[in-house]
Amino acid sequence: MSASLATVSYIGATILFILSLGGLSNPETSRRGNWYGIVGMTIAVLATIFGPRVTGGGIAWIIIAMTVGGAVGLYAAKKVKMTQMPELVALMHSLVGFAACTVGYASYIDNSITFEGAAKAIHEMEIYVGILIGAVTFSGSVIAFGKLSGKINGKPLLLPMRHFINLAGLLVVIWMGNVFINAESALGGVFPLILMTLISLAFGVHMVMAIGGADMPVVVSMLNSYSGWAAAATGFMLSNDLLIVTGALVGSSGAILSYIMCRAMNRNFISVIAGGFGTGDGGSAKKGDAQAPAGEVVPVSAADTAEMLKESKSVIIVPGYGMAVAQAQHTVYEITKLLREKGVNVRFGIHPVAGRMPGHMNVLLAEAKVPYDIVLEMDELNDDFPATDVAMVIGANDIVNPAAQDDPDSPIAGMPVLEVWKAKTSIVMKRSMASGYAGVDNPLFYKENNRMLFGDAKKMLDEVLAVLKS
Repeated sequence: MSASLATVSYIGATILFILSLGGLSNPETSRRGNWYGIVGMTIAVLATIFGPRVTGGGIAWIIIAMTVGGAVGLYAAKKVKMTQMPELVALMHSLVGFAACTVGYASYIDNSITFEGAAKAIHEMEIYVGILIGAVTFSGSVIAFGKLSGKINGKPLLLPMRHFINLAGLLVVIWMGNVFINAESALGGVFPLILMTLISLAFGVHMVMAIGGADMPVVVSMLNSYSGWAAAATGFMLSNDLLIVTGALVGSSGAILSYIMCRAMNRNFISVIAGGFGTGDGGSAKKGDAQAPAGEVVPVSAADTAEMLKESKSVIIVPGYGMAVAQAQHTVYEITKLLREKGVNVRFGIHPVAGRMPGHMNVLLAEAKVPYDIVLEMDELNDDFPATDVAMVIGANDIVNPAAQDDPDSPIAGMPVLEVWKAKTSIVMKRSMASGYAGVDNPLFYKENNRMLFGDAKKMLDEVLAVLKS
């Protein structure tokens, strides 16, 4: 393949990637967006393999690597459960960071291409920054994987003087960058490069360990952005325009998503990075004189729940991570379908940070074939709760907590939430009275119009469905 044809192929792939991102922004066009991305990546890979920069011997190694990687990806796609998607996404981000590090070191020790003067300094800066971003992405994503999978406690690890530790590490990294670029020989630049890599790996670990469980959805989108910038840095190191553009698309879209999610939690990005919000262990995460909920909970049976749903004209269902853990989305769809056939107006309310990653609940509901037009965002639905007969919360906690509005001392004060307590009756499905992932108590449970349906979500919903059918 000629260089001009490869360039045209890259341009075509870039356009398809942009169309893919546009398609993924809407559930109704997401399938088409996925196909745009698949076709674009296929064109990009073929243009690279058969382009002028890959010789005959290199093609064999590329095919072997693609076969191994493709087999791993295919296995993961078939075996990983939908509830494990957040940690899988974090693990995939770590691979992008690891790739950036390995490409950076390979580019530095490669003697086949030599640079002189300003070109040499620019190339070495690309290598240095690429490895820096890649190392932070790699180690941070590994820790995120551990937290999301439960292998590492979600409670934030807040070291004494942690901000000064981070600042000291940053200063050392900057100084080592100067030493690296001004090294008289390749061997002289190895030590500062390795030291910077170790500091970056430690920073990635420290950064994510300091972030509490409640902020993990933001962390996933943040690491997504980092992986994009790591890919862009890899593109600079390899002088590959498509990698640069694609990495920039992923990096910028991830940054925008992180901003949107921070706004949805009434948090700023710096406070998320600073960490400290959310215990992740069901403990208390109160601060100051946050008020403790008072009152008595009123339990309800599955049969009573079914009767309330059957007698309703309007129902709003708010799914959370508990629905994902119980794999209850298919039963939820069956209940929704049955109620709609009886003339009940059923809709779903999705909070931007519901679940463990961006769009987690949307993916689960789409898998269960819930119609897209009844799955609405928080801002589209919040004003409708006063006119709703039953608001049913399935395994959600922090995103329906009235303390965000009523208690200025609450850790989640000011966070926009779904106002389910304004419905005529709210039903909360939980295994127990334990607090949510953020570790913040929820006064919703004690409100007069609230009922608690305790037990495994799948089992309880199966019982509700059986009563509705009877």
